[in-house]
Amino acid sequence: MSFTLEPGAKAPDFSLKATDGQFYSLDSFGSSKFLVVFFTCNHCPFVVGSDEVTRSTADKFREQGVAFVGINANSETTHPDDSYEHMVARMEEHKFPWVYLRDDTQETARAYGALRTPHFFVFDGSRKLVYTGRGIDNPREAGKMTVNDLDNALTELVSGKPVSEPLTNPIGCNVKWDGQDAHWMPAEACDLV
Repeated sequence: MSFTLEPGAKAPDFSLKATDGQFYSLDSFGSSKFLVVFFTCNHCPFVVGSDEVTRSTADKFREQGVAFVGINANSETTHPDDSYEHMVARMEEHKFPWVYLRDDTQETARAYGALRTPHFFVFDGSRKLVYTGRGIDNPREAGKMTVNDLDNALTELVSGKPVSEPLTNPIGCNVKWDGQDAHWMPAEACDLV
């Protein structure tokens, strides 16, 4: 069994606190036709470099029933900038069009098999995984991107087509696992493709 959810898998549930002080679960997004869950953080240059592309993708697909949920699972022991307080400040500054959740226990990150920040998981109407991997091919320098895999997957999904490339390798910083070196990854977490 691979570390990361495989296409066809059901979305694992969660109950996590958002920067607005409310708790959210999968049911909180039940009115959305499709769901993008992505693991992100406050500081990673790959996140910071591609946040505006992610914003424009979220804005583009909102009217077609796609909700975006960002989850920060990074250990604040490893990286203090990833604390809940810093998340709140970041959302106040940038006003991103997604709910931003804190996964303190890292249980949700393990359930999804998050490898990097950012790492995207796209679910269809029955909350089955249809795409996982990178958002774009150059998240650190979004101006140099040549492909937006997330946009491509969502374009196919909302038009009722099967996602032609359901799996790509996420590009970014490692998830910062509590009690581990900043570059540590679980042994079973190898490249996806």
